[in-house]
Amino acid sequence: MISLERDNAYWIAVIDRPDKANSLTPEMLERLCEIAEAAREAQVLVLTGVGKVFSAGADLEAARAGLATSPLWERLSGAIARLPGLTICALNGTLAGGAMGMALACDLRIAVESAKFFYPVMKLGFLPQPSDPARLAALVGPSRAKMILMAGQKIPAEEALQWGLIDRIVAPDALMTEARALAADTLGQTPEHSRAIKALVR
Repeated sequence: MISLERDNAYWIAVIDRPDKANSLTPEMLERLCEIAEAAREAQVLVLTGVGKVFSAGADLEAARAGLATSPLWERLSGAIARLPGLTICALNGTLAGGAMGMALACDLRIAVESAKFFYPVMKLGFLPQPSDPARLAALVGPSRAKMILMAGQKIPAEEALQWGLIDRIVAPDALMTEARALAADTLGQTPEHSRAIKALVR
């Protein structure tokens, strides 16, 4: 349900469970963690999904069994954030719940126009993963972070673009082409050079 496509230094991790809105089981989350941790070998890591939803977050049954508060979410977002290469979240659709963390940890986020963004921790009675609120606030500001986390607002793609939550809206059939285009300059340089630039931005 998680596949990895590798083209030399260009890696694409794909969430492939469209019949369940790409909701994540513990096994899927563990596999994403393994890919993110191994991706230090890659110059570019792209995260995307199959179907019309990027990910609805935790699988409902798994969430009830404890996945909603699992340390795996933080392990995944931390591994992505620490990568020295370029990380791109190519959002093929809606992003919800705990899956928000992996997108927030990426360097760039592109999305299709139909995507919506929400993180219903207040309604469901969970705390967000520890690093998510700060990363969210760094992108959209404290008030808008509270709109999502505390007021439970579902943000459409156009508004998300205005806020800075995503960086570009892309046609569905051009999503992966756009991700590859954004990766081109990084892939054309040495890993040392791209790492140096990313370190300066940090």
